[in-house]
Amino acid sequence: MSNAVRELVTGKCRDLDIPLVGFASASRWDKPLFEPWVPESFRPRAIVPETNTVIVIGLPVSLPVLESAPSIWYHEHYRTINSLLDGAAYRIAAVLTREGSPSVPLPRDGYGSVSVLKECPVAFFSHRHAAFLAGLGNFGVNNMVLTPEYGPRIRFTSILTTAEIASDPLRREPLCT
Repeated sequence: MSNAVRELVTGKCRDLDIPLVGFASASRWDKPLFEPWVPESFRPRAIVPETNTVIVIGLPVSLPVLESAPSIWYHEHYRTINSLLDGAAYRIAAVLTREGSPSVPLPRDGYGSVSVLKECPVAFFSHRHAAFLAGLGNFGVNNMVLTPEYGPRIRFTSILTTAEIASDPLRREPLCT
């Protein structure tokens, strides 16, 4: 397991102003930690069979903007965060691929549109479960991932990579009070 690759990713996250990054072995999806668990067809190796590690990155949602929802301000802030996450994941995956570990970024929303989501309310990959398995937080009563740094005010995306990077420990202490 490569500390050099971990340092490369964390350094890139610093350069991109990404405050949260975590790592989870793709094998962490194989043993359900609670029910219901992620169906097999939605796990990293079902998407890219060569996946060894899932890298999860997160950007916070500003509290004053969140409290303005529903508003144009919140809508634009949400779109900006999603765009920044997609761009950062693309850049991290490109660096890893260039360094010899083929990698792909996953879009932070894995459905086509709100109408598609209404018909079939699942995305092809759960970034919330990935964040949990990468030790970035744990699930609250509201089924959102809570982080010590930002509570539930965080957006995540993930990168699937062939690189073998040591997993971060799971957060065992409950954050939901």
